[in-house]
Amino acid sequence: MKPPAVREDETPRQAGLALWRQIAETLRLEIGGSDYPPGARLPTEGTLTARFGVNRHTVRRALEELSRSGLIRVEQGRGTFVAEDVLDYTVGPRTRFTEWIRRHDKEPSGRVLQLREIAADAAVASGLGIRPGTRVVMLERLGLADDTPVSLTRHYFPASRLRGILNALDGTPRITEALKAVGVDDYVRLVTRVSARAPTPSEAALLRMARNRPVLITESTNAGTNGPWAGVVVEFGVGCYPTPRVQIVFEPGEGPP
Repeated sequence: MKPPAVREDETPRQAGLALWRQIAETLRLEIGGSDYPPGARLPTEGTLTARFGVNRHTVRRALEELSRSGLIRVEQGRGTFVAEDVLDYTVGPRTRFTEWIRRHDKEPSGRVLQLREIAADAAVASGLGIRPGTRVVMLERLGLADDTPVSLTRHYFPASRLRGILNALDGTPRITEALKAVGVDDYVRLVTRVSARAPTPSEAALLRMARNRPVLITESTNAGTNGPWAGVVVEFGVGCYPTPRVQIVFEPGEGPP
């Protein structure tokens, strides 16, 4: 009996090398070239299955390997993309989102997810130096660079200390402008704490990333510098950043406490 014919597009077996590894190496050589430049969408699993003459599980194993090595990123509900350059998020006395993104020659934008007054929990109260249960204004925002999500942040402001801050933020999503509207002309970063963990399903969906890649979490406290606001805490923030696209860099002399 003759052996079954091998289709021309099937991946031939190499001794001692699993098929999924062969596929991963083939794609690794193609990624970054003219066909798949940074940010390009890769073919679907079904298309790759047909191309290499293997089952979906084999293709999935190959894509998982490329994702672990940082060559590709998976966006839930959108597909698989060639990873772009990682953006350095430089933490300094005056860290501003717009300036950070434009420093990388990208266009900053954002989407407000929530803006409301709530009672401060223990973590927020500690960050703002107030009692738990005190009313604070919470702004949750998704930050984008060239329409790609790079941050998911929650900002908390003491409502009684910053009278009018809710209306100010409702008028403009830019925190610097909103604080100026209530009298805080300038503010600086007092402290930043950084940790890492797995993203929640909601965070992974908003940041369009795979759940098997970690996110960086920052907790920061900002204080005013001008007049009666000098040294007064005006904002406590919690940021969530996708490691496939962002790394945190501390400026000299501005390391964590």
